[in-house]
Amino acid sequence: MKKLGEIATFYSHGTPLTSKREYFNGNIPFIRSGEINCGKTEQFISELGLKNSSAKIVEVGDILYALYGATSGEIGLSKIRGAINQAVLCIKSDQNHYFIYSYLSYKKESIVSRYLQGGQGNLSAEIVKQIKIYIPALEEQINIAGLLSTIDQKLQIEKKILIKHQSQKQYLLQNLFSRSLTKPTI
Repeated sequence: MKKLGEIATFYSHGTPLTSKREYFNGNIPFIRSGEINCGKTEQFISELGLKNSSAKIVEVGDILYALYGATSGEIGLSKIRGAINQAVLCIKSDQNHYFIYSYLSYKKESIVSRYLQGGQGNLSAEIVKQIKIYIPALEEQINIAGLLSTIDQKLQIEKKILIKHQSQKQYLLQNLFSRSLTKPTI
């Protein structure tokens, strides 16, 4: 059992000055807390914006943790290389990232209920560093992470199938009831 602060490094930084237009609309994705599980972002900053702010770059696969706002407590693995702002905490470790991500996902409800009473409040790097996690040998972490990843991939496929079935049902209902309403009754 170890605290996250013993096995990982953390960083979270700021947003470039919004009054400086030249800091935005560049080619660096700017990942906000609501986008930590997305493969794209709506906002971009420039190299100049990155250099003249405390925004930091995260790499694909880095663990991202939403600290405050509507998405407090959300956890993700970065799907893109980009900059983060102060509402997102990046967690880097020599341990298996998917293992840590899975553990934090599992503990999300208890963390949120403990630190964000009634949906209010903020998480911080200091709070996250104190979270205790069981750390098995790296080989075992890799095996566990592989199994969990396979299950997550299967769930994603099943979700896509469910969405297709729901869409098909909606189409059939729409056609069924629109036809029955246009037929004259006897």
